[in-house]
Formats: sequence, structure tokens, C-alpha cells
Amino acid sequence: MVFSSLLFLFIYLPAVLAAYYVTPLKWRNLVLLIFNLIFYGWGEPVYIVIMFLSTIIDYTHGMLIEKHRANDRKARMFVVSSMVFNLALLFFFKYYDFLADSLRGISVFSGLPRLDVPLPIGISFYTFQTMSYSVDVYRGEAKVQKNIVNFGTFVTLFPQLIAGPILQYRDLDEQLEEREHSVDKFASGVRVFMAGLGKKVLLANSIGMLWDVYLAMPAASLTTLGAWLGVIAFTFQIYFDFSGYSDMAVGLGRMLGFEFMQNFNYPYISRSITEFWRRWHISLGSWFRNYLYIPLGGNRRGKARQYLNLLIVWAATGIWHGASWNFLLWGLYFCALLVIEKAFLLKKLEKAPRPVSHAYALFFIVVGWAIFGVEDLGSLGMYLGAMFGGAQGGAWCAADGYHLMNYAWLLPVLAVSSTPLGARLYGKIPARAAQWITPVLILAGLAVCTAYLVDATYNPFLYFRF
Repeated sequence: MVFSSLLFLFIYLPAVLAAYYVTPLKWRNLVLLIFNLIFYGWGEPVYIVIMFLSTIIDYTHGMLIEKHRANDRKARMFVVSSMVFNLALLFFFKYYDFLADSLRGISVFSGLPRLDVPLPIGISFYTFQTMSYSVDVYRGEAKVQKNIVNFGTFVTLFPQLIAGPILQYRDLDEQLEEREHSVDKFASGVRVFMAGLGKKVLLANSIGMLWDVYLAMPAASLTTLGAWLGVIAFTFQIYFDFSGYSDMAVGLGRMLGFEFMQNFNYPYISRSITEFWRRWHISLGSWFRNYLYIPLGGNRRGKARQYLNLLIVWAATGIWHGASWNFLLWGLYFCALLVIEKAFLLKKLEKAPRPVSHAYALFFIVVGWAIFGVEDLGSLGMYLGAMFGGAQGGAWCAADGYHLMNYAWLLPVLAVSSTPLGARLYGKIPARAAQWITPVLILAGLAVCTAYLVDATYNPFLYFRF
């Protein structure tokens, strides 16, 4: 992973940008498509076949939907056919073994074999993107793409291919045909990319090691303090890891002339769970809202139907994250909190003092990350028990004190960095001073991140497995 990260930073990315900008405008999508496929095939060349298949199937379905637009029944049939193909692809690779393991205890299904097929990287992201194309074309919210190179570029766009943000075709439709390239836009992309790289390498990786210590610990030996330290570490790790990658994707897209949607908006400053989910993984929330929640009826058919729609959406959200019962439980947990807020609590939170509503939101967010992070249900029960006073290891131990002292400097840095304070301070720098301060910060950040990558062996990307 260290070699791959350095290879990407200093060889692959400069090669892409150089090839892209020396190529005439009309051929740039083709150059991007080639580099996208090289990027995706670097680790798993065989899965380029899946990418080609997905591209061709959805491209063909878009053409068929447009051809039969006057016959709504046929057009709908092709939309459904596209979605069935994509969901079947996702089910086979991501959920088949989980379902086989779950059903094998029933005599009728006792012969179901495990296939142990490796999960294609990013399949949850790019299948959702291609499904959005068919729906957007059917709804008339985007033009059918007749150029298969342009469509392939959309499906395989490497900055966000393997961990989002999830692009909706209608947001990129016009940009695939024509997009702005300028020095200012490129420089802005570099700044955003470097901010994301710093989040990932310097913050997420540093605190992630503490979570790994407590996650690997036998649940029976957890202390109350240790359980809270671990899950707080994971709370910061997953935010800086995922938002860092999203920032890198947005920055890289901007360097190539694209504008991707913002995927995070300081979610840990939220005062309710409703607000948190407007700020966290915005592209996924937008996808489920546009392509599942609203088609189900949204909030237009009364409270009971709205709550049922929320249940369906959040069950799907949980399952989307992984083939494990804890992810479904995590989705249902947040569904319950959102229903309670919509029923009566949200208005009270809006009137409550900010520290009270903020503490409420953070408490339930952190508990939610414990459910998300501990996949084995037996271990999860013991972990949650340890958090709330049922720790077999006691309230705390000497190792907890050591870890607390060791990370005492980092935790406040993480807390402040998850707020808009840094961006606000940067925005107050006079334009003339920013002209030399910004390049210095970028070069210093690149040097420190490079040193970390050279020296460290710990560099996970949490969302690559989705």
C-alpha cells in the first residue's frame, strides 16, 4: 500500500495530468478513459471485464430508453432491466456468500456453497452511478449519451471510482461534453486535494491505530474507558479517512475540469441526527433520496407511510455498506432515531441550548459508529456493554491511561479539525499574503505526507471495501 500510494502521487497522477493537458480537447475523454481503466486494473485486472460489461449494458439501456420514449411501458421495462442487472451484479459479488451462510442452517438451503469471490473494489459506488443514468434519461433529467467513450469516462472516472462521492449522471451530463479548464480552477483543485491527503494520511491514519488496538482486543477484557477511547478513535478515523478521500476526489476532478458535489460538510458539528445525515456522505443520501425515498412517496402520503419509507431506505443504506448483520442493525438504529426526531424531538432540539443538542447528537453518533465498526454481533454486544458500565475488565486499566496520554495531543487536534474553524481562519488571510502562504503550506504538507507514507506501513482506506 505504501508503494502504491507513492506511485500514485509521484508517477501515475503526474502522468495522467500531463497526458490530459497535452491532448487536444476533443480527445481528452478518451485519454481519461484509458487512464481510468489502468488505474482500476492495477490491482485487479480481471475486474476490468466487469467494468466493460457494466458500461456496455447501461449504455445500451440508455439508447433503448430513448428509442422507446413514446412507449412508456417499454421505456420503463428497460429502466427496470438496467436496475435488475446492476443490482444482480452487486448482489452476486457482495451478498451471495453472506446470504448462503445465513440460509445454510435451513435444511432446504443446506447445500448452498460459498463461492469466496473477491469483491471488486468500488462496486457499490459505480453500480449506483450507472443506475442513476438510466433513471435520469427516462425522467428527461439528462440527455441520452450517444458517445460510448464519454459514457465510459463517466462510469470509470478514476478520482472517485473506488470510494465516491457517488455521482449522479445528470450532474455530470454537460461536463462530459464541455467543461472549464483554468489555472485558478486547477490551483483550487490542488488545494482541495492536499487538504484531503493531509486528512487521510496525517489524521485518519494516526488515530486509526488506536481503534485497531481496541478492536483487536478480546471483548471480555475491554474496560469502560478503553471501549470509549476505541470508538472515539474510530469516530475520528472514519470521518477523516472518508472525507479525506472525498476531498482528494473533488480536488482531482477539479484539476481535470470537473465539479463533483461536496460529500461532507462538518457533520460532527450537528445538533441532531437529522442534521448529521444532511452533512455526512451527502452523495449517498442524495442518491437514496432521489432514486428510492421520493419514488416510494417520500413524505407526501402521511406520517405512517413516511416512516415506512424511512425504514426501507435505512435498511437499504445499512445493507449497502456491507454484507453483515451489524450494518443492517446500524441502518435500523439511525432509522429509529430519525423517526423519533421527526415525530416530536426535532422541534425540542431546535429550541434547546446548542451544547445540549450538540452533546445529544454526538452521543448517538458515537454509539452508532460502535455498531458500524464491530461486525461480529457477539463482540458488538460485549463492546456496547463495556461502554455502558458492563465491562468485565473494569472501569479502566493502566493500558488505557498509557493510550490516553499517548494520544492526548492528537485528540484535541482532531476535534478542532472536524469543525469549520480552520477554514474560517484561512479565509481571513489577506489575498496578497495567501499567494505565498498557500504554496508553502501545500509543499510542506506534501513533504510531511510523503515522509509519513515512506515510513509507515499502516495506511488503510476504510471505504475501499464497499
